[in-house]
Amino acid sequence: MPDRSFLDWPFFDDAHRALAEEVEAWAGDVVAPLEDEEPHDDAALDALCRRLVGLLAEGGWLRYCVPGSHGGATEALDVRSLCLIREILARRSGLADFCFVMQGLGTGAISLFGSEALKSRYLPGTASGERIAAFALSEPSSGSDVAAMTTTATADGADYVLDGEKTLISNAGIASQYVVFARTGDGEGAKGLSAFAVDADAPGLSVPERFPVIAPHPLGTVRFSNCRVPATQMLAGPGDGFKVAMASLDVFRSTVGAAALGFSRRALDETLARSRSRIAFGKPIAETQLIQEKIADMAVRIDAAALLVYRSAWTKDRFKGRVTREAAIAKLYATEAAQEIVDQAVQVFGGQGVIVGNPVERLYREVRALRIYEGTSEIQKLIVAGQTLAGN
Repeated sequence: MPDRSFLDWPFFDDAHRALAEEVEAWAGDVVAPLEDEEPHDDAALDALCRRLVGLLAEGGWLRYCVPGSHGGATEALDVRSLCLIREILARRSGLADFCFVMQGLGTGAISLFGSEALKSRYLPGTASGERIAAFALSEPSSGSDVAAMTTTATADGADYVLDGEKTLISNAGIASQYVVFARTGDGEGAKGLSAFAVDADAPGLSVPERFPVIAPHPLGTVRFSNCRVPATQMLAGPGDGFKVAMASLDVFRSTVGAAALGFSRRALDETLARSRSRIAFGKPIAETQLIQEKIADMAVRIDAAALLVYRSAWTKDRFKGRVTREAAIAKLYATEAAQEIVDQAVQVFGGQGVIVGNPVERLYREVRALRIYEGTSEIQKLIVAGQTLAGN
């Protein structure tokens, strides 16, 4: 059982503490029995993801992914709640964490910028698990450089016509709708982007390719070919796409750090159990100074990551404004620390740590993507430097 003393920190109120206890108990009963299930083909993977979304909805946890006005558990998106849920789920199952957060990230832009009609259309179904959401930003030549986006949305009467291709899109193929970013020509670079809510069954939208990845989850290419979308599906206004994308990431970037924290806590738990039970040279390896050094480093990094993650979440919830710097610091530190912690856990396990199915082997594969998605570690450093130079 990981350390829970952090719940007494002033970042949380009693509702957050109660939430953590409820999610912990639920995850132990519902998610833990599924953590060893790792599908090896798209059909099985998609089925498991749909099952997990259904279970998360039954537990009531998807209600934290939408605002209270449309079926949510809190009045506005509460980042501390999102972080607590992600941390607990990630410790049990990386795929359960993925299924949870995509419901939030995939509709966050709608929650923040959608018209009342769009919110009513998409958010209740997301909270109930009837709809699966996706966020389509990255392109083959436009990952970190969002301004290099080439997908276009051309105005045509009461519609926009989308043409282009998105890649490395989570939930590609199983999503009910996508938040799609495209160039509408309303300005140069990032200023010319707009955002749309697009139904998965829209004519001209296809998923021509799925990618196998080291920690399986639905990931693929989404293609738009003369895909007609009503202008009423636009989020915010023409040219506001970059603002929509960054505001969404401002909410969910902290939660990536929380998922990393969950992986780190699980790695420490496994390390403690292994070091106490593994006998070498006549004594448990936990009694050797080199192993104790690793455990100390893990514990320090976990506490530091938790402080940064929940500071960022508290700041967003408390002051409601942008937390670009705090969220970038939290994601950067927590994900980099998690990579080191999991790597050291594998080292403590020795040969057993690289056998498929061992919990630390699974963590080793699951943790790697966190340093890439929603902004690479390198991009986070640029954000932090830019904000610091600007005096923010």
